[in-house]
Amino acid sequence: MENIQHLNERRLADAWAELQAQANNGTPLQADAYRLAFADPEFLLRRETRGLRFQLEMLKPDLAQQALGIENTIVVFGSARFRETSEAQAMLDQAQAAGDAQAIDRAKKLLRNAPYYDQAREFARTVARYSARCEQAGMPEDRLFICTGGGPGIMEAANRGAFEAGARSIGLNVTLPHEQEPNPFISPELAFRFRYFALRKMHFLLRARALVAFPGGYGTLDELFEVLTLVQTGKMARIPIVLVGREFWRRAVDFDYLVEEGFISAQDVRLFTCVDAAEEIVAVLEAFYGGKPPAPEGAQE
Repeated sequence: MENIQHLNERRLADAWAELQAQANNGTPLQADAYRLAFADPEFLLRRETRGLRFQLEMLKPDLAQQALGIENTIVVFGSARFRETSEAQAMLDQAQAAGDAQAIDRAKKLLRNAPYYDQAREFARTVARYSARCEQAGMPEDRLFICTGGGPGIMEAANRGAFEAGARSIGLNVTLPHEQEPNPFISPELAFRFRYFALRKMHFLLRARALVAFPGGYGTLDELFEVLTLVQTGKMARIPIVLVGREFWRRAVDFDYLVEEGFISAQDVRLFTCVDAAEEIVAVLEAFYGGKPPAPEGAQE
């Protein structure tokens, strides 16, 4: 196997050398029939080659995670707008000093919701510490890695908690009209950017052993209901789905009403669990898995 890997690296080096040689010998940069197909961005960005771009967005993060032995992830969703408590308090102090009523109102809301940032950060630290114990016990296959959308807010908090505990974590960023930068706590080798939401969502779930959804907006709701639909319809094996913030979820989505009107069945509300604290998230996961993450798909028990 080692020799095969070296052979593959050699082929990659040759292709890269050929591409560099073409650039150095004056091959024109504009669209040109003579340009190598894989080095022709105008060709790769045509509508007809969209399928190739889908495949590339599927392969690149998958191969990178395989190479690092990442098999189990816990996906954390939530608002990109939340701030940690100290930052929210500083914003409120500044707004009050300036006498800006609108800024004061915004800062008060940020401060009210700041505990969610702190909970996501603490939960990720707990996951990282669990994975470190797995590593020390000679059970690397049981490690769990935090995976987020790679942006600010709750995503930053979760990546930050893992980073502070010395663990790798994953960020799946997406290209948006107003460019979203990856937060600085993602492991650089696991910071991926996507053009297509569909491929990004697929990568969220390929290795997911649990989903933890904090309060959020359209993006969070979209991602949550995608997972609920896949589990409900049997397109995805059941995983623990934890909604953090009972009051938020009670007001944001009236699941009881959906049951009463027959839009969903009573058993569908058992697909998720609502909690209020980081320790409760851990308890739900431990109850589901008996303290151990599931075997990777296809592995023998």
